Amino acid sequence: MEYVVILVMLLALAWPHFSLAAASPVAPPLMLAKTFESGIDVSAYFVSEKLDGVRAYWNGRQLLTRSGRQIRAPAWFLASLPDDTPLDGELWAGRGEFAFVSGLVRRHKAEDDDWLRVKYMAFDLPQLAAPYSERLWVLRTLIAQQKSPSLKALEQTRISGEQELQQHLQQITAGGGEGLMLRRAASLYQAKRSDDLLKLKLVQDDEAVVVGHVPGEGKYLGAMGSLLVRMDDGREFRIGTGFSDDERDHPPARGTRITFSYNGLTEHGLPRFARFVRIRPAE
Repeated sequence: MEYVVILVMLLALAWPHFSLAAASPVAPPLMLAKTFESGIDVSAYFVSEKLDGVRAYWNGRQLLTRSGRQIRAPAWFLASLPDDTPLDGELWAGRGEFAFVSGLVRRHKAEDDDWLRVKYMAFDLPQLAAPYSERLWVLRTLIAQQKSPSLKALEQTRISGEQELQQHLQQITAGGGEGLMLRRAASLYQAKRSDDLLKLKLVQDDEAVVVGHVPGEGKYLGAMGSLLVRMDDGREFRIGTGFSDDERDHPPARGTRITFSYNGLTEHGLPRFARFVRIRPAE
């Protein structure tokens, strides 16, 4: 009897840890992009606008962020998505509306009026074992059957060569777009970073985590002068431009994930002319 009591006591002590583990989000198996490099056969890819929204994975029951955190969208919005059919896409409210969408995603309570401005722009069927050209056809058919104004298939086009691709990039960017995405027509969906999915922008960007603050000098005396950041591969460097005065007075805290832009790499492999763009939403 005393062994049973001891066992119950041990389980009771361990239970909070089991509960915490069960509650921890699990990142969905997403395909991630590499950066476009000149010289590839552009005609082998579908091309779409790179949306300035929030990546969202529909697992057939829940809408999840890249890290696996549940997005609290209204029931009517979720009902527009197909049951038991995973989708890869982006929550988007139009060009220049990233801050609005990222703020909406972070809320614990869904507001119908705000979500009416949002579309789920689907661009892939992750669990369909077929080339992207076939997945795209099925995706378009599925979304047409849903007949929902909240669910759209992201427009995909074919481009003949790199010159036409660059012209398309200039047109999208001039209209306020962020850039282009290229998906290889013959590729399967891969839950990793792949050459079959490429991003192309006029200015390169990436993400890093803030690991320190460097005090400012001169006109920035008493404020933050630059951020010390660390990329996912361990490279560390400083970012000293792109901040507003308010952001220098209240800089991103250590551990915050940010987006920065840059122009190529230095001889030491660090981002050249790195500039702060924004804080990434908590995912």
